[in-house]
Amino acid sequence: MSSGKNPVADLHTRIDQQAKKLEELHASRLMCKRGCAACCVDDITVFRIEADHIKAHTSNLLQSQEPAPPGRCAFLDEDGACRIYPQRPYVCRTQGLPLRWIEEDEDWNLQEYRDICPLNEEGEPIEDLSEEDCWTIGDAEAELAALEEKTHGNLQRVALRDLWPRPNQDERAPE
Repeated sequence: MSSGKNPVADLHTRIDQQAKKLEELHASRLMCKRGCAACCVDDITVFRIEADHIKAHTSNLLQSQEPAPPGRCAFLDEDGACRIYPQRPYVCRTQGLPLRWIEEDEDWNLQEYRDICPLNEEGEPIEDLSEEDCWTIGDAEAELAALEEKTHGNLQRVALRDLWPRPNQDERAPE
């Protein structure tokens, strides 16, 4: 049930509850653990509503620490662990699970696609898993998009690295 106070946190809680069931079901195949950062790359973007949530809960970190080097998610520490794990965005909460999604092809036919982190491939082929045994991409993204549109009036994404304050370009070092 939603508290209504923080819709992003409420959505993350519901996602975590659903993902936990899949994590338990696939525990023998999931190699994801603290420090596994193969999926944690620099190109990750989030809706501004999630960016606002992250900034609101990590302002001290953003002001006092540096982002990870380019190529890695800006929020990884030197050991490959997530520095914002409790506030990590939606996409990070389902990473590693068997994923499924539906797309229309050029003839308007619906096609199902599936994917899983290569580190988690061992086990029953993901093509043979039931729909319920996969994280279905769609509903959570739609809910995030609706929150984004309601809050910001449009759908705009932000790179996680861009959450760090940038030095003012007009400031010049003393001569």
